[in-house]
Amino acid sequence: MKLKIFTVICSLLTVYASAQNFDPKLYNSMKWRMIGPHRGGRTVGAVGVPQKPNVFYIGVNNGGVWKTTDFGHTWFPIFDDQPTGSVGDVAVAPSNPNVIYVASGEGIQRPDLSVGDGIYKSTDEGKTWINTGLNDGQQIGGLAIDPTNENRVFAAVLGHPYGPNSERGVYRTTNGGKSWERVLYKDENTGAIQVTIDPKNPNIVYADLWAARQGPWENGAWDGPESGLYKSTDGGTTWKKLTKGLPTYEQGLGRIGFCIAPSDPNRMYATVDCQNGGGVFRSDDAGESWTLASQDPRIWGRGSDFAEVKVHPNNPDIVFSADVDTWKSEDGGKTWVAFRGAPGGDDYHRLWINPNNPEIMLLAADQGAIITVNGGKTFSSWYNQPTAQFYHVSTDNAFPYNVYGGQQESGSVGITSRGNDGIITFRDWHPVGVEEYGYVAADPLDPNIIYGGKITKYDKRTGQTQNIAPEAVRSGKYRFVRTAPVMFSPVDKKTLYFAGNVLFKTQNGGDSWQVISPDLTRENYDEIPASIGVYSKESMKKMPRRGVIYAIAPSPKDINLIWAGTDDGLIHITKDGGKSWQKSNDFGAWSKVSQIDAGHFDVNVAYVAVNRIRLDDQKPHIFRTKDGGKTWQEIVKGLPNDPINTVKEDPLKKGLLFAGSERAVYVSFDDGENWQTLRQNMPATSIRDLVIKDDDIVVGTHGRSFWILDDITPLRQITTSLAKNDAILYKPQNTYRVHWSTYTDTPITQEEPQGQNPPDGAIINYYLKDKAKGTVTLEFFDLNGKSVRKFSSDDKPYELPDLNIPLYWIRPQQILSADAGSHRFMWDLHYAPLNLPPSYPISAVYQNTAPDATSPWVMPGNYTAKLTVNGQTFTQTFNVKIDPRVKTSATDLKTQHDLSLACYEGRIKVQAELSKMKELRQRIRMTEEGMKQFEAKEADLKKIQSGLAAVHNILQDADAKPTTQVVISAKELLAKLDGLLKK
Repeated sequence: MKLKIFTVICSLLTVYASAQNFDPKLYNSMKWRMIGPHRGGRTVGAVGVPQKPNVFYIGVNNGGVWKTTDFGHTWFPIFDDQPTGSVGDVAVAPSNPNVIYVASGEGIQRPDLSVGDGIYKSTDEGKTWINTGLNDGQQIGGLAIDPTNENRVFAAVLGHPYGPNSERGVYRTTNGGKSWERVLYKDENTGAIQVTIDPKNPNIVYADLWAARQGPWENGAWDGPESGLYKSTDGGTTWKKLTKGLPTYEQGLGRIGFCIAPSDPNRMYATVDCQNGGGVFRSDDAGESWTLASQDPRIWGRGSDFAEVKVHPNNPDIVFSADVDTWKSEDGGKTWVAFRGAPGGDDYHRLWINPNNPEIMLLAADQGAIITVNGGKTFSSWYNQPTAQFYHVSTDNAFPYNVYGGQQESGSVGITSRGNDGIITFRDWHPVGVEEYGYVAADPLDPNIIYGGKITKYDKRTGQTQNIAPEAVRSGKYRFVRTAPVMFSPVDKKTLYFAGNVLFKTQNGGDSWQVISPDLTRENYDEIPASIGVYSKESMKKMPRRGVIYAIAPSPKDINLIWAGTDDGLIHITKDGGKSWQKSNDFGAWSKVSQIDAGHFDVNVAYVAVNRIRLDDQKPHIFRTKDGGKTWQEIVKGLPNDPINTVKEDPLKKGLLFAGSERAVYVSFDDGENWQTLRQNMPATSIRDLVIKDDDIVVGTHGRSFWILDDITPLRQITTSLAKNDAILYKPQNTYRVHWSTYTDTPITQEEPQGQNPPDGAIINYYLKDKAKGTVTLEFFDLNGKSVRKFSSDDKPYELPDLNIPLYWIRPQQILSADAGSHRFMWDLHYAPLNLPPSYPISAVYQNTAPDATSPWVMPGNYTAKLTVNGQTFTQTFNVKIDPRVKTSATDLKTQHDLSLACYEGRIKVQAELSKMKELRQRIRMTEEGMKQFEAKEADLKKIQSGLAAVHNILQDADAKPTTQVVISAKELLAKLDGLLKK
């Protein structure tokens, strides 16, 4: 394939001084946090454990493997440390429920799929995993384990979705995956999608071969002649094709889904996808002959997506079909009734029925997994699985900022990056009126207005959605695919762009539109991609245009400069706001320009992520231009074979780049010359998009919802010289003083789905090359140089009282680390907590819980952090800001602070006086009258102490002007304290 790519040979003078990788130990304390939403995504693997009816496993497309032990009330991931999250099937050995096999690769044919790298096995219920091979299968659609032998397993390998490959067909292992042998194979274009073992005779095995290929252009797909149902009676060694009564390739045969009745293995059912003659078929002689049971397309339609039939364990006449809805027949497939499905359908892929108790069933759909224990009367929720599939991600200018995206099969999502109640819950997200595939763009001047899809305008305040698409769009004049770019200009915040095969612009919120480009896609297709292979036709060279503008990048420096990339390999640039366009590069036919990022420091710089998975190319492709698109250089050193979906330049640090692949996030410190992983604690999943929001990286995954990497300022500060230091105190980011409510509602239990809030307080990042030789200290000073808080590596953990409070309120006490490596320490922006005895009557929280009830917040303003290690001192300044939503004046905030501090210091004085009196009581003999006076004073001090605590807490509840009554109470208590201390 001819690529019009010009290689730039850089001299030493043009290479960045920091052109190298940095040791991850400099920053590996940074961790991603998952914010949700907890709304399930496409799930095609699903299995239960008959011996443990409460236990189920699901395999999520790009979401890994999940497990529940409570019938689906809560799910937890068990596959996150593996190198892939793409899963097509999960199987538990019937003879040993400790043994689990996972087929990676989604095992489906559709435009947004991801591939895997073989079959995984666990022998300890998913605690640990090994890869057993078949790594180049990419898509493995089905597994079957011998019910009597956990080591005898069959795998249906579908193969490369976008090209020919020989690792297809049905494979068998007899030694638990130590080796695999191919037992059924036709050719490099024909894979296997399902394999099933007769439940009463393990020597009888059935398999469906499916010759299917995805095309390079959106929704291009072909079926081949070798598709069909096969049977083996000698344990998979030899096979014969079952054809009697079934449709043929000439009729348009595609995928076949089939099942065996557990109570009568001669009874079989099949859903047959066929253009002419498709339907639900039945066999009463173990597949030797078939009769059509139903032609109703609702039961078997869209057979390339859904081909799941299952028979009741005890009654061969009761059969279920999972399709757009799930259907049930009680007369052997003749008539059907809806069993499960929303009014619009939920797209069900898998159904598992407990053989010991058929009332227990597991369904897997495009919205996740649900379980019934009463035969379908009620089901568990799929709003407890953070496996949403997003195509793009964006943020707004609110505080806290919101994260947006279109979720596959589930509409749109707008979710806060920080919940007001200490966590992110179902209260904190809502659809925003955009279709499931689209971009979402919040109005930069009014975060209540949301644009997106093709194309709508949503008002958060009313919940109303308006279609604002140009008339020519509605008429079908222009071409679009599922992810049409919608993006505001970063320069002129009233200008909104929208793209099909041409670029549209509006400056009045969609009331009217201009077309500002010609059709920028490929005019003809003289080259037929080699990946199409046997499905190539000469007519493809002359087919009508199919491409669209898939990515746009308005310059953040020049309103007239816009980059546009197409899904058929072209990139164009305009420097006059769309009046004229020049073709900048041709990356090859059907190389998808996935995303573009215009340079933040130089108008001549741009970065492009090119995804060629649709050409059967799993390599990474990132290109950079430094001369306005005249020449391009590929910059992928250090990246594994992993397609790239997005690349972004940090808007504050020149040369700092981030990229998202099908499995992880990567970082480059030298303008793309070298790359290294930034996966950290994130599971392997498809990173479809990322944005840099202030000091955070926000990613939209296609299988694990939204994730945020808080405070990337250390990455911006690392340099070659700094990395040589024995110790580093990174300059802290400016931080916000944010309260969260603890009084609004009955606490949400830990079983309810929860996204993670960002850290509360100032994040202090530091690095020690070696373990410190002595004590490490970290001290904070205000603008006047007064110490307000000090931490030490010798600090001892507080003892928590036994309080009946929610777990998410407890903030584990962090001890300053003296170990080698990078560290992230949190200062909660409070003065030191009072060292009160455990018996002290604090009503809700105590010492190191959040929020701190014993010490006040520090005032907004400038602070200095001082780190002392091995006799060396390092200092950095930073600013503490008030929550932008707070409108209280600085004067009133200071009044609140000073009064709170006085109460706090008064309590310290009380403690000191009580300690002194305790010591006096032990060493001085008093008269009876003296003892009465002594005890009276002691009681008065404790009463004042309690009163000051109550007033302090009232003052600290909110960033508000103190009320008159609380000011009076505080002054009276402090005056009484002064009087007592003078006695």
